[in-house]
Amino acid sequence: MLRWLRGFVLPTAACQSAEPPTRYETLFQALDRNGDGVVDIGELQEGLRSLGIPLGRDAEEKIFTTGDINKDGKLDFEEFMKYLKDHELKMKLAFKSLDRNNDGKIEASEIVQSLQTLGLTISEQQAELILQSIDADGTMTVDWNEWRDYFLFNPVTDIEEIIRFWKHSTGIDIGDSLTIPDEFTEDEKKSGQWWRQLLAGGIAGAVSRTSTAPLDRLKIMMQVHGSKSDKMNIFGGFRQMVKEGGIRSLWRGNGTNVIKIAPETAVKFWAYEQYKKLLTEEGQKVGTTERFISGSMAGATAQTFIYPMEVMKTRLAVGKTGQYSGIYDCAKKILKHEGLGAFYKGYIPNLLGIIPYAGIDLAVYELLKSHWLDNFAKDSVNPGVMVLLGCGALSSTCGQLASYPLALIRTRMQAQAMVEGAPPLNMGGLFRRIISKEGITGLYRGITPNFMKVLPAVGISYVVYENMKQTLGVTQK
Repeated sequence: MLRWLRGFVLPTAACQSAEPPTRYETLFQALDRNGDGVVDIGELQEGLRSLGIPLGRDAEEKIFTTGDINKDGKLDFEEFMKYLKDHELKMKLAFKSLDRNNDGKIEASEIVQSLQTLGLTISEQQAELILQSIDADGTMTVDWNEWRDYFLFNPVTDIEEIIRFWKHSTGIDIGDSLTIPDEFTEDEKKSGQWWRQLLAGGIAGAVSRTSTAPLDRLKIMMQVHGSKSDKMNIFGGFRQMVKEGGIRSLWRGNGTNVIKIAPETAVKFWAYEQYKKLLTEEGQKVGTTERFISGSMAGATAQTFIYPMEVMKTRLAVGKTGQYSGIYDCAKKILKHEGLGAFYKGYIPNLLGIIPYAGIDLAVYELLKSHWLDNFAKDSVNPGVMVLLGCGALSSTCGQLASYPLALIRTRMQAQAMVEGAPPLNMGGLFRRIISKEGITGLYRGITPNFMKVLPAVGISYVVYENMKQTLGVTQK
C-alpha cells in the first residue's frame, strides 16, 4: 500500500542520510493542499487518496483526531510530526515483539512463532507471504525502515490489529441461525463500527432471506410432507404451493424469519462477548477452541431466546391458506390449543445441531482458507472477499450436511400437531420411524432446495451488505 512512501517520502536503504524532519516536511507539504500551513480533515483525506493511500473514513478520522492535540480542527506541522513520531514508537514496539532474536530483521520463522503466541497458527509459506507484502528490497526479511514505511499511515497500534484481517467473519447471512457470531476489536466497539456492521448485516440478511424465501418454504414443506407424496419434489412442490395459495404463498412465514434477525443477532453478539470473557483470562487472546465453544454457547443462548419465532415460522410455512391471519394469530392459536410448551417443540434437536454445525463450519473454513493460502496465493496474505465467501459457502454446506438430520427432526417436531394422523413422537421416536419407513435418505429430505439457496443467498447478501456498509460509513479494512 505504501510503495509511494518508499520511493519518495520515506526512502529506506538508498537514502538513509535524509533527516526525519525533512521527510516529515516533504510529506506534510504533500498533504497541505492549499499551502496555508495547516491540514484539515478534508485535505488529509484528499491528500492520502492522491498519494495512493486510501484508508477509509474511520481510519483517516482516527489519525486526525489523535494528532489534533489542541482540538482546533486542524493539524499544524508540529502536531503532524508528533503524531508520526508517537505512531513510529508504537510500530517500533510491535516490530521488536516480532524480532525475537533481536537482529533488527523479521524473518518468516519469527512471524510463525509470534503469531502462535497470539493463538493463530500459520505455515511457513503463509509467513513468507506476509513478508513479501512488506519487503521492499527482496531479501525476504523486513528491517525497521521497511516496517515503519509500510505501517506509517495505518492507525493500528499493536500486533493484534495488524493481523486483524485473519478473523473469520464476513458479515454474510444466508439465513442459517447456527453460524458463529461476528467479532469486533475494541476500537470498532468504541467507534460505533460494530453496530453499523451488525445493522448492515441485518439488512443484507433480510433482503437475502426474502429473495430465497420460496426455496426455504419448499425445504420445510419437503421436510414435513415429503414422504407422503411422490409429487413433493422441487417442481411438484412449487406447483402445489402456488395451486394452494397463489404466488404470495411462496413467501409464507418469511415475515417471522426476517423479524427474528434483530433479536437473534443482538443476543448472539452479547452472549458471544460474555462467553469469551468467561473462557479467557484478562488480556489472553481468544484461540480457535475458545471461539468455537463461545460461538456454540452464544448460538444456543440466542436460539433459546428466539425459538418460539422458529416454531411460528414453521407453522406459518406449513399452514394452509387462511389457517393463520398472521404472526400474532398464529401465536394466539398455538397458545390456546397446545399451551406454552408448544413454542419449544424440537428445541433439543435444534440445540444438538449447533455443535456439529459450528464445529465443522469453523474447521472446514480454516482448512479451506489455509489450503488456498498455501497453494494459490501469490503476492498477498489477504485471501480477498471472494475467496472468503467461497470458503464460507463450502464450510457452511459441510456443516449443514452434518447437522441436517437434526434440523429435519426439529422441523417435524415443530409441525407434528398440524399433520393429520401423525402421533406426537419425541426425538428418538421420530428418528426410528423415519429410518424404518424412509431409510437414511429420509433424514435428508429437503436438502436440495436448502443447498440451492446458498449461492444466491451469499451473492445477494454480499452485494447488499457492501452497499449498506458504504451507506452507513463502515470503514473498509
